[in-house]
Amino acid sequence: MNSDFTLNPFTAEESPAVGVTFEKLNKQFGDLVVLKNINLQISPGEIFVLMGPSGSGKSVLLKHIVGLEAPTSGRVVVDCQDAADPETREDVRMAMVFQAGALFNSLSIYDNLALYLREHRFGQESHIREKVMHALQILSLEATGSKFPAELSGGMRKRVAIARALVMEPQLMLYDEPTSELDPIMAATISEIIASLRHEYHVTSIVVSHDRDLALSIADRVGLLMDGNLITVSTPAELKTNPDVRVTDFLNPKIDLHKPRFKKLEA
Repeated sequence: MNSDFTLNPFTAEESPAVGVTFEKLNKQFGDLVVLKNINLQISPGEIFVLMGPSGSGKSVLLKHIVGLEAPTSGRVVVDCQDAADPETREDVRMAMVFQAGALFNSLSIYDNLALYLREHRFGQESHIREKVMHALQILSLEATGSKFPAELSGGMRKRVAIARALVMEPQLMLYDEPTSELDPIMAATISEIIASLRHEYHVTSIVVSHDRDLALSIADRVGLLMDGNLITVSTPAELKTNPDVRVTDFLNPKIDLHKPRFKKLEA
């Protein structure tokens, strides 16, 4: 990853990272309770990794930060502002890296990155080009500008999605399963990129992931969400020694090859 220059035209003091606070957050879809009384404070500049089994409510929690979901009760506060309020939410620059990348297949990689800047009229085309090429260079993607998403590997598409988020010069980066479907080497590369961006651009990073290696290697703190309950928030070192059987079973799942899983059909 190339970091010989600065993407942002402002200093960290002029655009500080922001904190996120969940205050007694509850979310319910009909009779289904997805999130239960979530209380959590994420500090500015922190890398916070949220883990948990599939269906535990991790992605729903993430969507509350960007206003894609509204709380049933309680609230989410981003930089002292209610995340559910579209007017105040616009005051905070946040970017989300979706699990599948969410790139536009009909646009080139360059145009995928330039789209946000063009839509919001952030400068002349020459200025947009400079910012797009800077973002691509940071992620070592300079040669991909004219290609289309279908021409890239899964790992490269993930990096493009991160580059597109960087173009927005975010104070808060949200990642939904950034290492899913990647081989171990590329997963480690994405983890290193997330950690490096925090150090180089002082962004707050909230990562939803099943990846134990990612969580234990780059997180300042890890939260474990199960059945809508945040059962623990701790440092990676504390998490590894947590005696709670729910934690140990999640981090170190055991496979019982002798346990019957399927019933045979009767003749």
